[in-house]
Amino acid sequence: MTKAELVTAIADKAGINKNQAKDALEAFIDSVTGSLKAGQDVRLVGFGTFKAVARAAGTARNPRTGETVNRPASKTARFQVGEGLKGALNG
Repeated sequence: MTKAELVTAIADKAGINKNQAKDALEAFIDSVTGSLKAGQDVRLVGFGTFKAVARAAGTARNPRTGETVNRPASKTARFQVGEGLKGALNG
């Protein structure tokens, strides 16, 4: 599902127009991004948890050339599935 398809689905399910759905989705994304940047987890009970994690610096291998390169430390996000979503997918 693309962002445009998600906006359409939100608009249909919530009974709002697409512009309102787009604004709501962008506000959600901005809020999650801001919380993760601040080092806070975002927990949506029954759905899952977004977590910010730090990756240590290390070495990596270029698969095309086999050359070893240094990989700098970075931050990334992880998503841990909640019981409600897991049950919906498996039920």
